[in-house]
Amino acid sequence: MKNYDKYRIGYFVPPVNEYDWVKKDHIEKAPRWCSVDLRDGNQALIVPMNLEQKLEFFTYLCEIGFKEIEVGFPAASDTEFEFLRTLIEQDMIPDDVTVQVLTQSRRHIIEKTFESLVGAKHAVVHLYNSTSFAQRQQVFRKDKEEIIKIATDGAELMNEIAARYTDTDFEFEYSPESFTGTEPEFALEICNAVIDIWKPTPEHKVIINLPATVEMSMPHVFANQVEYMSKNLHSRDSVVLSLHPHNDRGTGVADAELGLLAGGDRIEGTLFGNGERTGNVDIVTLAMNMFTHGVDPKLDFSDMPRAVEMFEKFTDMTVDPRRPYCGSLVFAAFSGSHQDAIAKGMKWRAETDPTRWTVPYLPIDPHDVGRQYDGDVIRINSQSGKGGVAYIINRDHGFDIPKAMRAEVGYMMKGISDHTHEELSSDEIFDIFSREYINFFSPLDITDATFSYFSSTKEEGEKTVAVRMRVVIDGEVYNIDAEGNGRLDAVANGLKKTPYNFDYRFITYTEHAISTDSSSKAAAYICIADKDGHEYWGVGTQYDITLAAVNALVSALNRMNKKEHMVK
Repeated sequence: MKNYDKYRIGYFVPPVNEYDWVKKDHIEKAPRWCSVDLRDGNQALIVPMNLEQKLEFFTYLCEIGFKEIEVGFPAASDTEFEFLRTLIEQDMIPDDVTVQVLTQSRRHIIEKTFESLVGAKHAVVHLYNSTSFAQRQQVFRKDKEEIIKIATDGAELMNEIAARYTDTDFEFEYSPESFTGTEPEFALEICNAVIDIWKPTPEHKVIINLPATVEMSMPHVFANQVEYMSKNLHSRDSVVLSLHPHNDRGTGVADAELGLLAGGDRIEGTLFGNGERTGNVDIVTLAMNMFTHGVDPKLDFSDMPRAVEMFEKFTDMTVDPRRPYCGSLVFAAFSGSHQDAIAKGMKWRAETDPTRWTVPYLPIDPHDVGRQYDGDVIRINSQSGKGGVAYIINRDHGFDIPKAMRAEVGYMMKGISDHTHEELSSDEIFDIFSREYINFFSPLDITDATFSYFSSTKEEGEKTVAVRMRVVIDGEVYNIDAEGNGRLDAVANGLKKTPYNFDYRFITYTEHAISTDSSSKAAAYICIADKDGHEYWGVGTQYDITLAAVNALVSALNRMNKKEHMVK
């Protein structure tokens, strides 16, 4: 690419990098969450939400567990003001939920912001002004002292005006907006100036919010900036350190996670990362990442399909099929080796410890987010393997295909998918399997078989099996009596009495019940080989396991006939 040399690093590293956060390997408890879907998220939509959509979205955010929700910039427009007034006047804010509102550091805006909150039990009033070098130089054309004065004037006004509204429990928040482009020493200076005016206590804390308004650095640099602020803020035990990452470099989640390790207490973000430009940090991914480490995220995404549905309904946006935890394909395994490992992992879990989740390739149990194994996990296309096909046929239809047969079935399904360039559904897979292998009765059919057993006079203890069977071959009926040293051997000897040369040898035989109830059918699997060693599988089903075995043999012979043409 050309023009790369016009860019320079735009962030500033702290004067001291202690890297204490590096010693931690995971987040041990959920932060305070604040949804900004109704403010950051809404202002990023091509068509912003109307009042009814906002009200419904607010209710949903409460349902999934958000205790802090930024509802907008009420002084900015009548629509924003009306939304907040509706929430308050219709008593839609649960007692344990705090609404948050945004304001610039200007008297008339702060005045109207407090007016919008009359009647609210709890509220966060969020003051901000831009502090970055670029904003100071290009937008405001003010020096550091003038930028600090904007913040401190606003902080003093909030103290003054809040004193008039004694019925509401206010919590104050300050953001040095564009923090990531601000010199850390200056960000610390302006935040401490605001803290000194608000005079927080451990019982009545203030929020200092550090927005990655534009994500400018690698995540470890952001973590160092957060650690520097956390260790040097005034009244740290009375400050909630909040993080507000955006996703310009695609590492918003990493910024948030490392920022929490570095001292962050609170996260502002949106569902699925909606927000201006490349979006805000995705709270769903953050929360579910904690969940996979055995940490209660304090948000309920147990019905992830509904979360996706609600988000898409309110925003008219779509969730990418590969988005972590929630996309339609995130649990789908098409690769043969992946499918085999998942199938074996599921079996191991069922046999050993169903209370623990350790299945290969799946960081969480799909059931925990309202997804199903059927159709969500193992999916079949031209990249799939024998294990995946066998798993689906067993899981959905009860046929436990013998290991020696799985490769043949798997390659057959892969070939069909490769030819059609389409994924095969579970029903399609079983329909193909059934037509090819199960109870294949043409041109040979044994329509009746009765077995009897008697002792041989040749050797002591040896049993002989006799069969009386009705055989139909190419429309001709043969009533045959035959004997053998087993049921299938007796049938084989009987077939030799027909005019046709059924020349084969047995390779293997297995059987099982298709389900556990007493009236279930049995399934039998037989493999035979022709004189050249080519193998042919057949599957038979019947309520009687003996007849199921006969049907399996007939199926194998008919499949062999398609190549050998024993019956023309």
